[in-house]
Amino acid sequence: MVSADAIRTGVGILGNAIALGLFLSPVTTFVRIWKKGSVEQFSPIPYVATLLNCMMWVVYGLPMVHPHSMLVITINGSGLAIELSYVLLFLVYSHGSKRLKVLLMLLAETAFVAAVALLVLTLAHTHERRSMIVGVLCVFFGTMMYAAPLSVMRLVIQTKSVEYMPLFLSLASFFNAVCWTAYALIRFDPYITIPNGLGVVFAVAQLMLYATYYKSTQRQIEAVKRKTEMGLTDVVVVKGDANKAGSVPFAGSNPEIRAM
Repeated sequence: MVSADAIRTGVGILGNAIALGLFLSPVTTFVRIWKKGSVEQFSPIPYVATLLNCMMWVVYGLPMVHPHSMLVITINGSGLAIELSYVLLFLVYSHGSKRLKVLLMLLAETAFVAAVALLVLTLAHTHERRSMIVGVLCVFFGTMMYAAPLSVMRLVIQTKSVEYMPLFLSLASFFNAVCWTAYALIRFDPYITIPNGLGVVFAVAQLMLYATYYKSTQRQIEAVKRKTEMGLTDVVVVKGDANKAGSVPFAGSNPEIRAM
């Protein structure tokens, strides 16, 4: 008979794979940002929140904080590197106050995590106490990570468009939260169960919004395309008329008109 620990390890490995998909799902969004040279209306909040969440979970998984948490460290270490690259791209392609805001959030997060790690390792002297302190913070920031798209969801409701809420990111969030909730329930870990359980709820809400506003988004995209095509047609017509006008001889150069 397969032991609970073996099942938990298998679920954890699956969770690593799904979480990696979650971290990589915005790649198409950042390719678009890179090509256009602008972050447009994309929000940096989900990526900044996910970066903070990954940093905190790396601290939680350290052997001197919560032993036997290698799967937690591997995926969140990978996520930390990936999310940091996204945030740096936001810094490159945003401007003015938006760029300053992202920079300040990045610096504040780094200083905060470093301070937490230093204080926990020096002032708390048992694994249980260290796990509890860092775990409570992970619950808070993990919930923030899953709740971060709420700002995007508000934009979706206001514009009736899901253009700036990528479907792959919502799907990856859902499967990631389901998998890590199952992982935490097999050998109950409240610090992993609570944020991921809430993550399931938030991800379902995003998918419901996507289903609700998908058709209206397609109508808006088609309307923009038609306007663009009409604009190009007008430019061609005007250019053509201008060419015709330019072909009419100037009166002063026409001998017949001079004779009159």
